[in-house]
Amino acid sequence: MANPWTGEVTLELDGRPMVCKLTLGALAELEAGLDEGSLIDLVERFEAGRFSARDVLALIVAGLRGGGWVGTAAELRAAEIAGGPLEAARVAAEMLARAFSLPEASAR
Repeated sequence: MANPWTGEVTLELDGRPMVCKLTLGALAELEAGLDEGSLIDLVERFEAGRFSARDVLALIVAGLRGGGWVGTAAELRAAEIAGGPLEAARVAAEMLARAFSLPEASAR
């Protein structure tokens, strides 16, 4: 089970609950791999609802790696995400919110 106080979010991947967390290392890897802009630009795209599937995939990969997963983006593209793309986008947005806010503001 994910701990929201430490920024964790759960994503069910191929029938298994996985912990996602945007650690500093995961954020650095994410930023290095962004096609356009910075992390702030990514946050702004999510806030405005202008994010892409590529943004969601990059965030999920980074979050899974921050949670200890050693897979690749190619493996994630082939995986079954419970709740589909909508759930993946929700988890990505929740990770961003938890990574850049105080725990009291993002815990549910």
